[in-house]
Amino acid sequence: MNLISISAGGFAAGMRIFSLGVILTAQAISRPAPPADTAAPPRTRIIVDSDANNELDDQHAIAYVLLNPERFEVEGITVNRTAGGGDIERHAREAERVVRLCGRSPAVRVYRGASGSFDSIRPALGTSAFDGHGAVDFIIRSAHRKGGARLVILAIGKLTNVGLALCKDPSIVPRVRVVWLGTNYPASGEYNFENDTAVVNYVLGTAVDLEVAVVRYGDSTGTGAVQVSIDEIRARLGGKGPRVAPPVVGRYGGTFTCFGDYSIDLFAHVKEKTRSLFDLAAAAIVKNPRWARPRTIPAPRFESGRWIEQGANPRRITLWESYDRNAIIGDLEETMERATHALPREGGAR
Repeated sequence: MNLISISAGGFAAGMRIFSLGVILTAQAISRPAPPADTAAPPRTRIIVDSDANNELDDQHAIAYVLLNPERFEVEGITVNRTAGGGDIERHAREAERVVRLCGRSPAVRVYRGASGSFDSIRPALGTSAFDGHGAVDFIIRSAHRKGGARLVILAIGKLTNVGLALCKDPSIVPRVRVVWLGTNYPASGEYNFENDTAVVNYVLGTAVDLEVAVVRYGDSTGTGAVQVSIDEIRARLGGKGPRVAPPVVGRYGGTFTCFGDYSIDLFAHVKEKTRSLFDLAAAAIVKNPRWARPRTIPAPRFESGRWIEQGANPRRITLWESYDRNAIIGDLEETMERATHALPREGGAR
């Protein structure tokens, strides 16, 4: 009797525990899962607008975007001609060279853009074959792509292609975000800016979402501070990137099967011990805005060789300053390391 009573009591207690477990399990299943802190951000639709053959920083920005397919949906590459680097074909060929070295050809196409200035081309925008029409029309088509998220235009040369697209079709203004590598603001000068000053004032006068990655040569607050030496490039990037075949002929000759080795060759052909990767810094803050500091200001205007502040101007733009050089260069290395072991996902021009 006593043993049977104890067993029955144990059985009843066990059933209560079992029932409670079932209830808690059911509640856990029905309760919505908390949002994941590590959820991957959506991919950014992007066009890189570049004077690719001018120096060596454009190539690194293009490769960085192409080899981050989990973060960037690359619509295409557009090129423009600036004072250095030869004619528009040479700029296009250098961009195509980088696309091939990143294993993204033929999916990602290169579109020829403006050789001349905004003011010289603007009167011909109503024609079908104006200077730069290939790039300009591609930007407009990409901005209007049905179902597409807002398009980022990473402009790392002069702003001419961007300004022409905005002028030809103002309806794209709310559909695009322009991140431009340019100016020494608040000082005057800077290469991209000086190659077409008029278009900068035009774009500043529109309502387009404009962010400026300032250059500021020799100043720790600009992209000029993101410097690297050939020894560091050799140690970090040598042999890295997807292997491609057939080998690609470089700008200075020689053949290459990965972008890392081509990067070393580009650095080997400059005299300076270190070079700034201005354009890479601009690309990096699109991927991770924590790698620089944004500051919003009323849009200024450039007149008579200097910037004119317009404090009452309701039009606002964003300046990006104070770049985390180590994080940006470190992420370039990590990007190249990942790409060494896996080809990027294809995704190209529409």
